[in-house]
Parts: sequence; structure tokens; C-alpha cells
Amino acid sequence: MSGSTQHVPPDSRLLRMVARLESVLFKRRLAVLLAFAVFTACMAVLALGLRMSAGFEKTLPQQHEYIKTFNQYREALFGANRLIVVVHARHGSIWNPPVLRQLLGVTEAVNYLQGVDRSSVTSLWTPNVFFTEITEEGFKALPITGGDIIPDKLNPQVIADIRERVAAGGYLGNLVSRDQTSAMVLAELQDSDPQTGQPLDYRAFNQLLENKVRKQFENADVEIQIIGFAKAIGDIGEEASKVMLFFGVALLLTALSVYWYCRSLRLTLLPLACSLSSLVWQFGTLRLLGFGLDPLAILVPFLVFAIGVSHGVQQINFIVREIADGKNTEQAARHSFTGLLIPGTLALVTAFISFITLTLIPIPMIRELAIAASIGVGYKIVTNLVMLPLAASYFSFSREYAQRAIGRREQHSRWLSWLALVARPRNAWIVVALGTALFGVAVWQSQGRHVGSLQAGAAELRPEARFNRDAADITARFDVGLDWLTVVFEVAPAGQLDACARPDAQLFMDDFAQQMNGVPGVLSVRSVADVLKGVNAGLNEGNPKMNTITRDARGLGSQFGSANNQLHGFSSSDCRAQGVNLYLSDHKATTIKGVVAAVEAFRRSNQLSGVKIRLASGNAGVQAATNEVLERSELPMMLYVYGAILLLVLLAYRDWRAMLACCLPLTVATWLGYWFMKDLNIGLTVATLPVMVLATGIGVDYAFYIYNRLQLHLGAGLDISSALERTLHETGVATVFTALTLSIGVATWSFSPLQFQADMGKLLTFMFLVNMVMAVTLLPAFAVVLESLFPRRAGRLRTPSFAAH
Repeated sequence: MSGSTQHVPPDSRLLRMVARLESVLFKRRLAVLLAFAVFTACMAVLALGLRMSAGFEKTLPQQHEYIKTFNQYREALFGANRLIVVVHARHGSIWNPPVLRQLLGVTEAVNYLQGVDRSSVTSLWTPNVFFTEITEEGFKALPITGGDIIPDKLNPQVIADIRERVAAGGYLGNLVSRDQTSAMVLAELQDSDPQTGQPLDYRAFNQLLENKVRKQFENADVEIQIIGFAKAIGDIGEEASKVMLFFGVALLLTALSVYWYCRSLRLTLLPLACSLSSLVWQFGTLRLLGFGLDPLAILVPFLVFAIGVSHGVQQINFIVREIADGKNTEQAARHSFTGLLIPGTLALVTAFISFITLTLIPIPMIRELAIAASIGVGYKIVTNLVMLPLAASYFSFSREYAQRAIGRREQHSRWLSWLALVARPRNAWIVVALGTALFGVAVWQSQGRHVGSLQAGAAELRPEARFNRDAADITARFDVGLDWLTVVFEVAPAGQLDACARPDAQLFMDDFAQQMNGVPGVLSVRSVADVLKGVNAGLNEGNPKMNTITRDARGLGSQFGSANNQLHGFSSSDCRAQGVNLYLSDHKATTIKGVVAAVEAFRRSNQLSGVKIRLASGNAGVQAATNEVLERSELPMMLYVYGAILLLVLLAYRDWRAMLACCLPLTVATWLGYWFMKDLNIGLTVATLPVMVLATGIGVDYAFYIYNRLQLHLGAGLDISSALERTLHETGVATVFTALTLSIGVATWSFSPLQFQADMGKLLTFMFLVNMVMAVTLLPAFAVVLESLFPRRAGRLRTPSFAAH
């Protein structure tokens, strides 16, 4: 590029359209602003009714094989939405009257909680927990605490009898801890109230757990520990309600930074007010659509707010520069409107498309999040590109103020002149080479990054949170815990034998269980075969040699009938669906992936006629499905995002060089983000995926504004080095300032009591900064290198139609 390059007139049709829009809006600016004010007030009223909304069903990718299995057999087998309450004796064992009575009280309290499936409640005090006994009358299966035990008359002999029954029933390690200091109450939750049809309010349910269970029964002798999806979501919701504190801190820091930048209270409040208006519109619209705000998506509206601040600073920068050039405030606002409407719209449309692509992921919660974020970004086009310059036109600023502001800005940005050296061909080649090497290292270092949770317990909460401490204690003392994978065996009748009378099927499942016991991450395995082996031993005077599966079909069918009460949650009534529960040490992505791979390997290499192995139920099965969907969807989704960006850049600049110059630095930044996630052990989850998409949108903002000004100055005849230096002074300063301001604001989230919010703060801080660095270094370097390799013909430099000013 050289000074001889001719300037092509901008697209007159688009210019006329923008000019007409400017004329209409600014002639009726008071009416338009009043309409915005009325609309904001109405939306604020609606927004006040917005509530936290979390649902187990929303986290399920319904079309995945595992979720189809889960839905088909969730009534017959243990599902994934399980609540676990543990009564732990602080001193000694549970075998004393006060602790056992507390266990009974907890069992009754859980049984009557709204949302609990009462038929699923299981503890030593429920009638569905049996032990096998051989009497003079024959074989009997009796409840552990049947009608012969009265809670108020628990003497040492009665307690000794209960203890023996627990051992005989095989409940050590599951309902009673191995060290016998804790006892467990299990229950399945319904995602909606069967009477009202309303979804379960997890925050309200969490308060019931705390008030009706923990506070009521926890004392100096007994500790109450509670884990499960509902408890985790409830705790997350409670902590998420504190997000306003961190948002307030971020807002204050942003306001102080903007004031330092422009030294004007009015110009500080203006972009913040416009961005907050769009936030109010977003919340009101979500209420109109019947959506709530999911605790895991609580940050998204405030991330969209950050995008608004970014565009607002660009508007302020433009207006002040125009005033310094001698325009009055209204003229400056008009020029800001026409000069930034199209690049700003393109940037926001790109962010809009980026969020819309999240709807490709078949998880309802992510789709709701994508819709909410897209609504917010769509409103930014109105509030930041229309409302802001209209409102600014009513203010009055002197030329002296604007010149002082520009002078301060240039004084603080002298170091940016050094970046203009990037535009020299030799330096540009060096920067591109370094950028290429950095990209290669980032791709290499990000290999093996994980999809899903990377820590035990609830990854969204801090490791020291009460929930995670409870989860760790329960996992340490029990062979079962929060995390389990249910493998379903579909057993068909064989000849004259029904599904309950097939010894070969039980031997097949027992062989599977034995192999899974050796898989890393599997604490224990429980299945129908375990129960039937115990029954067979009981029928043979407890002979340990008879602790095996009987080969007699008729005898096996009889044992199924006698053990029916002990098979709740493990087998359907007709035995056609039988579950094998693999209890895991945690639900880390690596653990689940290894266990699922072992099950898949067994399924491929072992077949039995009439028996089909299906994955999977249990919370680990649900998590495995979610992880697989995220991993499978990520690449296509990012390709769609980049495809949309490339198309918009091509439409804006009609030049394939612009496509590469804008998108290659963005690609480097994305892979650096993946490297950052791997090094900080941040897995790709439903919470982190939107952040990477948002970071792409922010990066596009930087690229559009910088490339737009660069092309304008090149079209005016400046050489590339001079054009870049002027661009950095005009737009680069605002870009760097915005990135630093937003980074400082979101960095405060690192102190949040929510682990995922802290991770998001770190990730966003990094992505804001790295996208800014790529935009002011690699983008111009790529532009120079591409021009030197593929020079335009004279007269072919296309100045964007929206760069007329």
C-alpha cells in the first residue's frame, strides 16, 4: 500500500440509508428518547418478577443415547436426581439410642419434603430395607427395623439385633458406613410437583433441607451431611444471589476507569446508563418469555453488559474527537452515529450469531442461556449505537475540554507509537512469525484439555464449601456416594424361561460386575446378582461357598420372588430391565471417561443372546452424556462462529485479505484461551463454553473498530505505517483502555465464593487482554504481510462504506 493508492467512493446506497436514518432519529430525538424511557420503565417492572430458575431436566441432552436410557427406566431403576442425607455420630458409632432416633427423625423429615418421591426413601428405618433370615418356618425376608422394634425402647439388646441385621443384609458400606459412625438416608427427587405440575424450586427446597433437616437434627452429638444435585444447585443459587455484590464492585471500578479516561461525569454515566438499560430490557424480555435466570448462567447478563461498555467507550472516544475538531455536540453525536453504526452493528451481530450458535448444543439449559445472551446483545444495537448518541446530543461540551481530553489521551498513549513499527514490512514478518509460533505452541499445549468437571464434589463450588466437604467425607466412609453410573441390562425371555429365571443372564451380569470392580475410579459395584447370591447363601445355612448364582432356573425365579423387596431400584417388576450400579470415587471428567470406556469395551467384546447392555443412568451417566455432547458440539459450533465472522467481514470490506487479517489473530487468542484453561484445570462445561464464545465476540469488536479506522486512513492515501499510528491513537487507545477496564472489573470475580464464577473471572480477564493484544499487534502485522504477498491493484483499495467520516 502506498500514498498512490486511489480511494474508491463508499457505497452510496448504504450511505443514503444511514443518512436518512440519522435524519429521522435526530429530528425526533426527544420523542425517541422518551419512548426508550417508557419502554425501560415497563421492562423494569417486569424484570422485578424475574426469579432464579434451575431444573434437573434442563441439564439433560434429551436425544443422547444415555439420556434415552435414563428416561426409559427412571421409574424402575434409581435415577440421577438423588438426595443423600447422612447422620454422622460425632463421638463413637451410630449404635446408641440418641443417634438412631435422630436417624429416624431425619428419615421422616426427608419423607415429607415437597418434591421427594416417597416410595424411593431408603434408610435403616424404612420398610423397604430387608435382611434374609432362615427360621424353623423357612426362609424369611424381614425389615431391618420391623414392627418388633420400637424407637422409644431402644435398649442394648435391640440395638445389637439391628446391628446384626445390618451385617446380615449386606448394608455395611452403603446404608451404614464402613466404620459404622454414619448412616445414610436416600431419596429420589421429582423435577416437578405431580399435583401442580410446577417445576421444583431448588432454592426453596434447599432452604427446607437446611431448616427442616440440618438445623432441626444437627447437634453436639450428631452432624448432618447433605449432598445431591438439588443440594448443589440450591447452594449455588444461594451464593449466586451474592453476584450483585461483585457486579457492583465491577460497575464501580468500570465507572472510575471511564471517568479517569474522559474526566466527565456525564460522559461516564452515559455509557453505563445505556448498558444498564439494555440489561433491564433483557431481564424484562426473559420474564415475558417465561424464562428464569439459571444459577449457572447468572454471569451471562453481566458479560453482555461488558460488551455494551466496550461499545460505549468507542462512542465517547468518537464524540470527544469530533468536538476537538471543532464540531458542536449535536454534530459530533450525529457523526458518531453514522461513523460507528455499521461497524458497531457488525460487531454486535457477530456476537449475536456467536451466541445463537450455542442453540446447536442439544442441552436445554445452554439453549436458554443462548437465547438470553442473544436478546441482550440484540438490545445493545439499540442502546449503545442509537440511544447513546441521541442522549449525548443534548449535552454541551466545550472544544477546550475535548482538546484537553484528547491531549491527555495522547500523552498517556505515546508508547502506542512504538506499535506502529509493526507496520514496517520487516517487523511485520517478525511479528507474524512469532504469532505463528505462539499459535503452534498454544495448540500443542492445549492438547488433552478436558471436557467436564475436573474436581470432586460440585465443581461450581469452592473445595472448602460445606457441600464439597460433606461429599468428601461421605465418599471416604461409604462404598457408595454422590457419584454412580448405572448400566442397564435389558433381559428378554429365552424359550420357556422368563427374564427372572435366566441364570445365564445373572452370570453374565456378575462377570461384568467383577470386571468393573478393577476399573480405576470404581469404589464398588452393586447389582441384582449380589442380592441373589446373598439369598442363595441364606437358603443354604449361610454357607459362604453357596454365595453364588444358582444354575437352576426354577430356583432362580423363586429367589427373585423372595428377594423382591430388596431389589427396589435394581430391577423392574418383570426383570426385563436390571441395573448394575458402579459407584465412583468422583465425577471428574477423566474418571467418568475411563469408566465409560471400560463399559464400552466390555459391551463390544461380550455378548449374550437376549441380553442388551445399555448406557447409562445415574448422575455419572448423565454427566457422561453432557460431556460427550459438549465435546462433539464444540468444534462445529466454533466453525459456525468463525464462518459467520468471515462472512460479515467479507460483506463489510469485500476483501479476502480483511477476512484473514481480522480472524487469524482471533484464532490465536482462542487457542491461547484453551491453553490457559488447561493449565488452570478449567474444564469445558456448560458454564465455561459461553465465555469462550463471548471472548470471540469481544475480539471481533476490537478487530472491527481497528481495521475500520486503518482502512479509512489507507483509503485517504496514508502509507501503512502512518495509517496504523493514527489508528492506534484514535481507536487503539480506546481498545486498550476498554480491555484493561473490563479486565479489572471481572478480575474481582476471582474472589467469589463460587468456584465457577472465580474461574470465569480469571478466564475472562485473560481473554479480554489477549484479544486486545492480538488486535493491536497481529492484526496490523497480518494486514501488512498479506498486502506484501498479494498487493492490490491501483484503485482496488476498498474503504468501508461506513467509514465516510
